[in-house]
Amino acid sequence: MSGFAGIAAVGKSIERLLNLAFNERQPVNGHNTRAVLIRTEDLMHKNVQQAIGTYALSIYLYRVDFNKAMRAAWSAVGSADGKGHLALDLHFLLSAWADNAEHEHLILGRAMQAIEYTPVLSGPLLYAPALAPALDDEPQPGASEAVQLLLEEISTEALMRTFDSLPADYRLTVPYVARVVRIDTFESRATPPVTDADIALRVSA
Repeated sequence: MSGFAGIAAVGKSIERLLNLAFNERQPVNGHNTRAVLIRTEDLMHKNVQQAIGTYALSIYLYRVDFNKAMRAAWSAVGSADGKGHLALDLHFLLSAWADNAEHEHLILGRAMQAIEYTPVLSGPLLYAPALAPALDDEPQPGASEAVQLLLEEISTEALMRTFDSLPADYRLTVPYVARVVRIDTFESRATPPVTDADIALRVSA
């Protein structure tokens, strides 16, 4: 079960998975490649590649949407246990950064190989963010919870439109979707008290 930290946990899990893969086998000999989570503001830097890394794979969360297949099912669970269960799909763009085209291709190929080898994040592969003491009762990723990473099938036109809305030129990019990411509430909704109605019938003469 995940609380509000579920979105952040998935992003950090992907970053950690890819960095473990890069450390195990660097895609470009003689260069230390790293995976890094980025935000829109990072793409506005004067020297974007310097801000992200000379040899890097950026992980950019550009869209969060509800999972259409699981929405009704988890709503039914919520009506039974009184808690909120929001099933989400997280849409990521993975972009390669290097000094030349061949090295970008190697970085992206190694990342895709790593995800294909471990397409499901579960158990210890799911990052558990540290929460403030006051939030210790916030739901954390459970042992039975799993998030699947899939290549997302979107058109070239849609991908180019996405980059048109970003403060950066198009780069070699592969879209992935992480599903299902669940955000649960840590307490049940208050149930109103049950009242009895006492209705007396009177027969008129």
